[in-house]
Amino acid sequence: MLKRFFILCSGADRQLLDKCSEGEQTKYVGIGATVFFTAVMAFLAATYALFTVFDSIYPAVIFGLVWASLIFNLDRYIVSTLKKRDSFTNEVLQAVPRLVLALIIAVVISKPLEIKIFEKEIDAVLLSEQNKLALQNKKEVQTYFATNLQDIKSETDSLKAQLAAKEKEVNNLYNTYIAEAEGTKGTLKIGKGPVFKEKIAKHNTAKTELDSLRKITAAKLATLNENKQKLETEQESKIAQAKPIINKYDGLMARIRALNDLPTMPSLFIMLLFLCVETAPILAKLLAPKGTYDYLLEESELAVKSRVEEQIRELKLLEKTYEQIQNESFAALKTDEQLASESKKTGKEILSGKIQAFGKKYAQA
Repeated sequence: MLKRFFILCSGADRQLLDKCSEGEQTKYVGIGATVFFTAVMAFLAATYALFTVFDSIYPAVIFGLVWASLIFNLDRYIVSTLKKRDSFTNEVLQAVPRLVLALIIAVVISKPLEIKIFEKEIDAVLLSEQNKLALQNKKEVQTYFATNLQDIKSETDSLKAQLAAKEKEVNNLYNTYIAEAEGTKGTLKIGKGPVFKEKIAKHNTAKTELDSLRKITAAKLATLNENKQKLETEQESKIAQAKPIINKYDGLMARIRALNDLPTMPSLFIMLLFLCVETAPILAKLLAPKGTYDYLLEESELAVKSRVEEQIRELKLLEKTYEQIQNESFAALKTDEQLASESKKTGKEILSGKIQAFGKKYAQA
């Protein structure tokens, strides 16, 4: 049962192969097994690749089956159409397009499996990339809000500087009228004279202005601080919004890029392994000597070709004979239109019967 299944996979004619030796049959069983297991590997590769895209096993399995069926049919077609010729050069020429197709299939199959084999190393590369993206996103968001935050900081610093300058002025006026009262500066007279009263009046006025400025500055600083907090909250929110997107940076394309960042040799050897598996049936048929099955297949094809060519020649001869008979009949009966018409009708019936008989004979062949 398994032997017949692998022969079916090889694309060989089972009736012809039954006439061959056990060794010849084993060769095609091996070819069929290679075609089958290549399709199995294609199923695993496609299923894993689609699972990384959809994060769901069901669509991944369905697409994997479709892809495996496609690869199976392509491999079976490639192997079954590669026929042994009398010239090795002709065999190589007909094998070249099939080898190119096999190379493409091998690359497509190997990539998802390489991603699975080097999964841990790829995860490390992706983590590094995600960190870079997070830092880059944070920097971009901070740059976006930097101008507004800088304006708020500048305005805050300006208000605080104005308040500090006013406090310094009030303190200086305070020290001035105290020194006047103590007689250490100014008029150098102890007591609260006219100059003292003038200086304390200036201080009191400045103190009133300072109190008013403190209230205004406090209100403005509260508003600025509130705006600053809103901007910082919005900034953190934008940074947080990008985190889920960055964390999902592990799709198929990202993993392929991460795989390309890894050393080339291990990945290359795995691809070459799949290339050998994919091209093994083609190379086996190409390098193997012409066997019993090849001779039987060639004999069968030549027999069908000869039979068809012979039947075509018979049909052409029949048409030529009918045309000659028709011309002779019309020449003899051209004076009688009714007889000419009857002759033409009879000739057509004869030819129609011959053609139908030929068609049945060709169909049976």
